[in-house]
Amino acid sequence: MNTSSSTTNTLNASIDLTGRVLISVLFIMAGVSKLGAGYEGTQGYMEAMGVPGMLLPLVILTEIGGGLLILVGYQTRLSALALAGFSIVSALLFHANLADQMQQILFMKNIAIAGGFLFLISNGAGRFSVDYQLAKPRESQHISMRQAS
Repeated sequence: MNTSSSTTNTLNASIDLTGRVLISVLFIMAGVSKLGAGYEGTQGYMEAMGVPGMLLPLVILTEIGGGLLILVGYQTRLSALALAGFSIVSALLFHANLADQMQQILFMKNIAIAGGFLFLISNGAGRFSVDYQLAKPRESQHISMRQAS
């Protein structure tokens, strides 16, 4: 492999990791903020919007758990699919009043985040991820089996 290709591969892997960190921190922090003092307020807001407050633990688990999975790059495509769906549903349930400029901005933010997750679904987590590390042995096994035949 030439130096230019190696540098490009490392740069791309670093960009993949940075993207995962940036998008995951948003969800991890949102989930953590709902714990403790933020719990009742969030539960009340959900109920005011017609969403059962008893779903809040699932929301917190989705945000923190999904965010951590994206951060480390484990089960990335599945986690990204779940968080893309979560972002779209949240936009429709909580930010659908597009006549209110702030709600319109929040709606579009959620849709844009879902778009970012589509890139993860399509491309995977990248080289600096648990998914990549777990796939390496399988790839080398396939190579070894082909060489043996």
